[in-house]
Amino acid sequence: MGKVRILLADDQPKLLKPVQTLLESTFDVLGCVGDGESLFEAAMRLEPNVIVSDISMPKLSGIQAAHRLRESGCASKVVFLTVHEDPEIMQAALKAGALGYVLKRSIATDLLFAIDEVLAGRTFSSL
Repeated sequence: MGKVRILLADDQPKLLKPVQTLLESTFDVLGCVGDGESLFEAAMRLEPNVIVSDISMPKLSGIQAAHRLRESGCASKVVFLTVHEDPEIMQAALKAGALGYVLKRSIATDLLFAIDEVLAGRTFSSL
């Protein structure tokens, strides 16, 4: 099957680079985008296995982009990488179709495990 293909989305370039570096040792990182509209467009074009996305981004939030992707038939699994520790935001993310919800403060301990879990069809949350 080859390496799992991942698309990253976050409007903070300082965060994207270390996350990309962490993931590249295990996965094929297809690219990085900085807003929800670009996330939607790149996901439809590149068809990643997994999307790792921030929630708070310009143009479209990560949750709005996830809704649009689901409505468009995109099969990519979504893991949100966020600072939001509010259970209501997490519920909105899951309702949008995400299977993973990782807090940015837990990247080192949770992100790789979360991706493995969503690839197996299970949900994961740092909360």
